[in-house]
Amino acid sequence: MTMKFNPNNVVVKQCITGTIFEDAGNTEDAYAAFQQAWDIANDDFEKFIAAYHFGRQQKDVNDKLKWMETALQCALNINDDDVKSAYPTLYSAIAECYSALSDSENAKKNQALAHSYEGQPSDKGPFYHGTKANLEVGDLLTAGGNSNYKSDLKMNHIYFTANPDGAGLAAFLAKGEDPERVFIIEPTGEFEHDPNVTDKKFPGNLTRSYRSETPLKIIGEATEWNKLTTDERNEWHDKLAKNKGDIIN
Repeated sequence: MTMKFNPNNVVVKQCITGTIFEDAGNTEDAYAAFQQAWDIANDDFEKFIAAYHFGRQQKDVNDKLKWMETALQCALNINDDDVKSAYPTLYSAIAECYSALSDSENAKKNQALAHSYEGQPSDKGPFYHGTKANLEVGDLLTAGGNSNYKSDLKMNHIYFTANPDGAGLAAFLAKGEDPERVFIIEPTGEFEHDPNVTDKKFPGNLTRSYRSETPLKIIGEATEWNKLTTDERNEWHDKLAKNKGDIIN
């Protein structure tokens, strides 16, 4: 089973609001935002995200453990390939709680479970790469290009995603004057979770973003994805102008 991460989901947006408060040091409003996210969550996916964020805000270890175990149970209920990428984060958080409670047996058990889900992604695709380059089926995309976010940074990896809308965003951000294109690609070697998004705002790699040091082979071209509106394009230009974060290369 696979599901598409939707940044416009009401619970996702509420949690993003909470993280903005959190980043600004406004813990009271962050707590309220995450609690509201839980209150409006309807299904296991929404509850998994809300419980995780709300759990992080808890001061009492027992309360934090309860919410992290709730998040994990909701994630297990979904049994989704995307959500499985969050298992190491959830099990590690639970292990830390047990360790703080001096329950070494459960701490070790959950840390072992966290390690058991680490490693190479199990995502089977299909995979996409967004660009403004004029390419054709059979061409190889290779590492070594300049970053879309920092023009003076040469990238050691080639990036791709299993979300066509995410590839569409990458195409918009790509340098060049040619039309935005989203190619269907096939990795020619091993790949890993993109560390620039994994565990940053949400646990795991819910956006299904990856990178590889080996080339990506173009096997087709996608013609349908949700293109950004004018307002969304302006918002992304503003975000990039204000971006001060480091890129893990």
